[in-house]
Amino acid sequence: MVRLKDIAAVAGVSVMTVSKALRDKPDLSSATKSRVQALAQQMGYVPDASASGLRNRKTRLLGLVIPAPTDPVYSRVLLALESQAYERGFDLLLAHSLGKTDREDSVIRRLMSRRVDGVFIAPVYRMASSAPIYDDLLKQGIPTVLLGHRAPFCSQFVNVETDDLAASSAVTQHLVSLGHRRIAFLAGPTHSPWAQERIEGYRRGLRDAGIPLDDRLIFHAGSTVEEGAAAAMQFIQENPGATAIQAANDLVAIGAADALLNQGVRIPQDLSVAGFGNVLVSEFFRVPLTTVRQPKLRLGSVAMELMQKLLDGEHPESARLPAELTPRASTGPVPA
Repeated sequence: MVRLKDIAAVAGVSVMTVSKALRDKPDLSSATKSRVQALAQQMGYVPDASASGLRNRKTRLLGLVIPAPTDPVYSRVLLALESQAYERGFDLLLAHSLGKTDREDSVIRRLMSRRVDGVFIAPVYRMASSAPIYDDLLKQGIPTVLLGHRAPFCSQFVNVETDDLAASSAVTQHLVSLGHRRIAFLAGPTHSPWAQERIEGYRRGLRDAGIPLDDRLIFHAGSTVEEGAAAAMQFIQENPGATAIQAANDLVAIGAADALLNQGVRIPQDLSVAGFGNVLVSEFFRVPLTTVRQPKLRLGSVAMELMQKLLDGEHPESARLPAELTPRASTGPVPA
């Protein structure tokens, strides 16, 4: 590895001069700085970031905790975060909670031990009103931005989220505009704020249309393709007389639609299906899925903007971004 003294020996200057030149200090001539910097590049010098961090107590590292690398919701959020972090001179340390509270606790503590300057977290939601790891983040003053809705255990932190309430209501209104009056809803995890907002948006959409809520049309489906398929089979068995299905997210909608198609149900001729999130596969499913386009790149960019403000000692407000209804072939008029 090339060291400062190696550059100094070749350049015929002191180690201190090399150090100042590489840090672009103003008390050296432009000619000296240019010569030393060019020589360092030719020799393949790579700065020791950890040593620099010890000097200024900044590591230029940001932690990122998401459920899993295969989660389609966070792929574009991650892309935007990494791009924005790179532009600002930060590196991202990626960790996965796998949706487990104990693993979330462990990976956050590992990031804290690496002395990250800040951390982004997609929370693992729980019923408890507090969580020790979030309390510790607050006590230690580590800049923290939540990727998603806040819950009681993490309400002290700034966050960036989608306006799921309005977007879900828009999906219901879309189905109503097609003539549907009996719309089933495949609900997400009961303890997740995003799932609560989406079912409330469904209820609001029905209420605004003057359609009474029927609890027999609500099925608990979770958040995965497999859970969506299971909910669809329950829907077929109970036969509640619905002409449309609205799902809490795209994976549930795709799982349900696939099961229905395999049972001979035609989409949308017999039954309309809509999702939420606009994950990549939704556009290329067997019947392209009507859904809500979440602004994933924008969510990541805004999260980085909030983090920068926290690092600068500011106290930014949380951000709530609108989402856009995206009609596709999976929804159509009520069957004759």
